[in-house]
Amino acid sequence: MAEIATFAAGCFWGVEQTFRDVDGVSATEVGYIGGDKANPTYEEVCRKTTGHAEAVRVTFDPAEVSYEELLGVFWKLHDPTQVGRQGPDVGDQYRTAIFTHSDAQASIAAASKKAEDESGRHRGPIATTIEPVGHWWKAEDYHQQYFEKRGGGACAIPLK
Repeated sequence: MAEIATFAAGCFWGVEQTFRDVDGVSATEVGYIGGDKANPTYEEVCRKTTGHAEAVRVTFDPAEVSYEELLGVFWKLHDPTQVGRQGPDVGDQYRTAIFTHSDAQASIAAASKKAEDESGRHRGPIATTIEPVGHWWKAEDYHQQYFEKRGGGACAIPLK
């Protein structure tokens, strides 16, 4: 039975591509979450007036890839210590967040965050928030599988 995980880690194009390449992930979708405006557009989110984060919804088979393994990918594909930005992309829409779909995911995410924070891999404390999933707004079609449609590489920030 497929499960869903939702992650915000900066520009959703690269985040989506990274998760699409994970064995056991059957689908991805980019969208907006965590804000207070119904049906926001990309332009509205970029104006920083909606409170939404650019995020990726990941559909996965837990028999092939665990939620813990997806969290491991999440921690490595961006800098979780940055607040309201990722690299050159600045704004709350690029924040780092895990949106959980169950109490079990919330517990696993909290333990994973604690372990990552104590790992010594980062120069500062982890800024990632862990929030219950709220309303999901699918991004415009031209954002879906952006790099597959247009070519190019991921915009994620690899860690050392």
